[in-house]
Amino acid sequence: MRSLRRRSVLSAGLAAAGGGLLGACGPALGSGRNAPPPPGYVRPDGPQVLAAERERGGTGPVTKVELAALAALADLGGPTVPTWTYGGQVPGRCVRVKAGGTLELTLTNHLPQPTTMHWHGCVIRNDMDGVPGLTQDPITPGSEFMYRFKLERPGTYWFHPHTGVQLDRGLYAPLIVDDPREPLRYDHEWIVVLDDWVDGVAGSTPDIVLAQLAQDDEFGPRRGRRDGGRDGDRDDGMGDMGGMGAPTADPSVGPDRRFGRGGSDLLGGHPGDVAYPYYLINGRVASAPETFRARPGDRVRLRIINAGGDTAFRVALGGHRMTVTHTDGQPVVHRDTDALLLGMGERYDVLVTVGDGVFPLVALAEGKDATAMAVLRTSASGAVPAAGTRPSELDGMPLSAHRLTADESVALEPRPVDTTVPLRLTRNMPAYDWGFNRRDYSPSERMPVSRGQRVRLSFVNETRMWHPVHLHGHSFALPDGGPMKDTVIVLPRRSLDVEMDADNPGLWMLHCHNIYHAESGMMTVLGYRS
Repeated sequence: MRSLRRRSVLSAGLAAAGGGLLGACGPALGSGRNAPPPPGYVRPDGPQVLAAERERGGTGPVTKVELAALAALADLGGPTVPTWTYGGQVPGRCVRVKAGGTLELTLTNHLPQPTTMHWHGCVIRNDMDGVPGLTQDPITPGSEFMYRFKLERPGTYWFHPHTGVQLDRGLYAPLIVDDPREPLRYDHEWIVVLDDWVDGVAGSTPDIVLAQLAQDDEFGPRRGRRDGGRDGDRDDGMGDMGGMGAPTADPSVGPDRRFGRGGSDLLGGHPGDVAYPYYLINGRVASAPETFRARPGDRVRLRIINAGGDTAFRVALGGHRMTVTHTDGQPVVHRDTDALLLGMGERYDVLVTVGDGVFPLVALAEGKDATAMAVLRTSASGAVPAAGTRPSELDGMPLSAHRLTADESVALEPRPVDTTVPLRLTRNMPAYDWGFNRRDYSPSERMPVSRGQRVRLSFVNETRMWHPVHLHGHSFALPDGGPMKDTVIVLPRRSLDVEMDADNPGLWMLHCHNIYHAESGMMTVLGYRS
């Protein structure tokens, strides 16, 4: 099959009746489990993967869920927008499973485009990981797929598509794996999902935004491409999450959503590429916030998830300090803080003993001068804080993962490193062309590791932007006893080494969780040798 370069197949954003509905995609380049990887590598459904799944045990109950991906009108608390959803709501309803149990979720695709589902942060069998063209066939419109896998590790996770820029629509939902022997004591749980929103607003879609960004150099009009603008025949997997083509989105449709020059000291410079019209907590704009109710003195566990496409959030609860207990689902030595910094894909669990009154939970879009808000109410009286409220807790230095220590129950045992995987985060100027080691993404290329190895991932960010880097199917340890993570911020012009045990065979995606960077090439594959 003749393959096309990514730039020629940006997913369509046809603003039909203001709905931004997409035309059907063409066939995937590569067909997941039916397309053998290069010789010498584990197959996603190979015997090594099946053996690892058996070793997980999983004698607990089976949780069965049926879910539909479909177009719907989403009420964001005033603005009503056409988008794509799980089950017609944003965020999708939370799925809960007991650790040691099995999740059996059947996804029916009512979208006009193929899709998949990725289980962000979960250590699961490789053929359930949801990357089309790598670990599974795409779920075509009108068809369904049953995801079935064991879940050993309790924690805060979430799920979303891994196809094109579908993540930046309304296709996301929390996944909570409950600990049957939960060590924390609290009265209430509040799941808090942060998002930046563009889909369906004034004709915008994420595909149109990507087409606009593809015209850029670094914060200005694009002057050219490193390949001279030709659409060649080289098989690069089309550079998207699954290699699926669609009619090219028209970048002139709707407002220009490119973010201009801006700065963030926390992120080392430019905060993001997209100027979003709305920022949300649990699907609501700040002028119509969700209200969570408790009693004075109650202890509340907040599970905070950044489901955004291009935005880091600085988060604080007015009038309170938070005790951080987990990051990316993994326990840490408890630490108090006024505020947190979350890159896209990161999660934090915190405990708060709540006061008497009405308090704003604010997520500041870092470097973008905008906020999302929800409200914690423990008093029947008291006005709702105004949209745009910024509690003083946001003013100090927020806590990030690098200042945390892994709980001893999950910390890696010291041992020599067996292999180092060099990963330079690069951009080929002047095009909007991101990558690892100056290479476009190709699902046929692997960064080789072997089961049982202690692996060092050595990130060197050669770009002028920060990147939240996410590894599928594993957790890695930050340096010097740092926490176990699956997503970590790598600052511009900085280096970071993390370590992991290669204990989950398969072909695992490693990518920037800025969806527009990933779709423009910043993805690669960690492949286990067979």
